[in-house]
Amino acid sequence: MSKEFDLQTLLAERGAERYELHAKYLNHQLPKMLHTIGFDKVYERAEGAHFWDADGNDYLDMLAGFGVMGLGRHHPVVRKALHDVLDASLADLTRFDCQPLPGLLAEKLLAHSPHLDRVFFGNSGTEAVETALKFARFATGKPRVLYCAHAFHGLTTGSLSVNGEDGFRDGFAPLLPDTAVPLGDLDALARELKKGDVAALIVEPIQGKGVHEAPPGYLRAAQQLLHQHKALLIADEVQTGLGRTGDFYAYQHEDGVEPDLVCVAKALSGGYVPVGATLGKDWIFKKVYSSMDRVLVHSASFGSNAQAMAAGLAVLSVMEDEETVANARAMGDLLRTRLAALIDRYELLSDVRGRGLMIGIEFGRPKSLKLRSRWTMLQAARKGLFAQMVVVPLLQKHRILTQVSGDHLEVIKLIPPLVLDEADVERFVEAFTAVMDDAHGGGGLMWDFGKTLVKQAVAIR
Repeated sequence: MSKEFDLQTLLAERGAERYELHAKYLNHQLPKMLHTIGFDKVYERAEGAHFWDADGNDYLDMLAGFGVMGLGRHHPVVRKALHDVLDASLADLTRFDCQPLPGLLAEKLLAHSPHLDRVFFGNSGTEAVETALKFARFATGKPRVLYCAHAFHGLTTGSLSVNGEDGFRDGFAPLLPDTAVPLGDLDALARELKKGDVAALIVEPIQGKGVHEAPPGYLRAAQQLLHQHKALLIADEVQTGLGRTGDFYAYQHEDGVEPDLVCVAKALSGGYVPVGATLGKDWIFKKVYSSMDRVLVHSASFGSNAQAMAAGLAVLSVMEDEETVANARAMGDLLRTRLAALIDRYELLSDVRGRGLMIGIEFGRPKSLKLRSRWTMLQAARKGLFAQMVVVPLLQKHRILTQVSGDHLEVIKLIPPLVLDEADVERFVEAFTAVMDDAHGGGGLMWDFGKTLVKQAVAIR
């Protein structure tokens, strides 16, 4: 008889070793980085858009697990769905039957994009992208995929091939045939398409790195160009999809855009079970799965598992019942408006942009001599340090978790849970105002921390 496993006892006995265990057995640079910037907190529990430490202090989550926690943490409907599916003791993943939950979830997803017909379920955003790349290359018979400069589509080999950040790509060549084009540059896209070997363009309607939106009309015009050259449009909605930008999909902000393949993940999980989905047109799927001999030509061992499907169905149900898309639009408009009103007040604040609850706050070179000299000191050491100087006091002094939008960027990205309310918005604006007042008023502690970051710039890479 096996010994009883008690998770609560294990956590009580060994939980305090979390940072030491990670340093010894996992990515040793992560705890080092967290210690350096003062993010080495110990969170005990979480609910909605908040979590609490062992002393009962409340933290506001403006990061949502990089967008995974679309409904916030531990939504009761998703929790119940997972309890229910476990209690049902389904004959899951037999691989040689057709369970009902994948079909039901596919039906629900496709209802939000009626021009698409079929779904492949995998386990993550990068896997959803890998599926789209494979399907596009096979369906068109062409090898090359275009992507936009500064894009992020994942870190597995195929998705890395369409990653616009050299820091992620370095040392992992050779990758798939690919070419970067500037976001919004139709002439560059047309030049590449004329070469005749392009299978697809993959694009984030709003780029996560820097929070840059595709210019008005770009997606529709790009789609027309691609189709003229028998190439496909792939919309990467892994972060922007499921209501993040105030519509169910971000590409829906522009009339007439109907991508051939759409990738989703993150929020579909409910924050519990990894899941990714690639939605596509019927003819693409039928070309890939062209005969019974090819029935398993693309598959995933854990794809369509019952827990993930149940979580996804629960997420879509909550989104409809609680109108989370409308809330993301309303709270996003309010937050963006309140922050944009501060631009004239703070010379270090240069731009506030985005859609829904995907917002970028960009900092820039100040005009006054005293601030400009300090800004120059930081820029000389490493671009992006000022944004980090804002992120750190937001957490340490105001208990608000945010992130710098990308390496070497002076941009903070806000991607909070879609259940954010007006009180949360007010809390963030007040805290951000206090941090900016500190920075512009001489802010000894903040600029002293900046000097520390300059000395340890290598450590926070």
